Amino acid sequence: MGEMLDILFAGTPDFSVAPFRALLDAGHSVIGVYTQPDRPAGRGRKLTPSPVKQLVLEQGLPIYQPVSFKGEEDLRTMESLGADLMVVVAYGLILPPRVLAAPRLGCVNIHASLLPRWRGAAPIQRAILAGDVQTGVTIMQMEAGLDSGPILLSKGCPIGPSDTAATLHDRLSMLGAEALIEAMPGIAEGGLDPVIQDEGSATYAAKLSKDDARIDWTRPAAALDRQVRAFNPWPIAQTDWQGKSLRIWRSEPLPPTVKPSPPGRVVSCSRRGIDVATGDGLLRILELQVPGKRAMGAADFLNSQDLSGVLLG
Repeated sequence: MGEMLDILFAGTPDFSVAPFRALLDAGHSVIGVYTQPDRPAGRGRKLTPSPVKQLVLEQGLPIYQPVSFKGEEDLRTMESLGADLMVVVAYGLILPPRVLAAPRLGCVNIHASLLPRWRGAAPIQRAILAGDVQTGVTIMQMEAGLDSGPILLSKGCPIGPSDTAATLHDRLSMLGAEALIEAMPGIAEGGLDPVIQDEGSATYAAKLSKDDARIDWTRPAAALDRQVRAFNPWPIAQTDWQGKSLRIWRSEPLPPTVKPSPPGRVVSCSRRGIDVATGDGLLRILELQVPGKRAMGAADFLNSQDLSGVLLG
């Protein structure tokens, strides 16, 4: 395994769990874990620990949950731990220069893209939206800029035509764990050659909002299908129907097979799906949801509703 390091781990959501577990399974010395404070969740809005904290509680490791690193006490606590390295995976807090400099070997981050493409908050979704056929993970030495630090190791991953943000998220989380364990000996011994990112090739993966999920039926069917896949499981692509939001969970693009109709017009309904005219081609809705109901297949939806000829949006 090479030199044993005293490691701090910082992560919060599900994406962070596989890399954290991989560190533990590989026998690395994790001396403490940073994760965001417990948040209200569920219908009862009960305070709920993050996925990372749930695993930490099983392991009995020291845990730290500062609201931010703006307070002197939180900074001094972190510095006093004497870590060799901090591994950061979707932690969700901005790390100030004092935190980045505190561990002997600094802080490394697992980012869910092949940097410098898709720096920022939503690299998985933006890669699908853009029609990228490949993405991956990058182990990066952190610095003050947004995902701009030197690249220590990258691993690629194809994006399939049916991939959603959910399926790609899970594969990249596992790939990030694999890449981290592969990189650890080189990080410990200084055996990796950092590669400076090409600023001219950088793209920005802006944070998602519910407004992004609104479907514009004048766009091509292929682009709308990417939108559906990119926003599954959140915020879910949606369109207007009878004054309500119709959420679309799964779809597939089809070439035009009928006389062109106004974008948003439902041109046919069958057990295979609900075919809607777009700016170019048809979008077949395979799974959808109305307010107050569970998501269901198109065939089940059509048992109680007939959308033939309806104009969506």
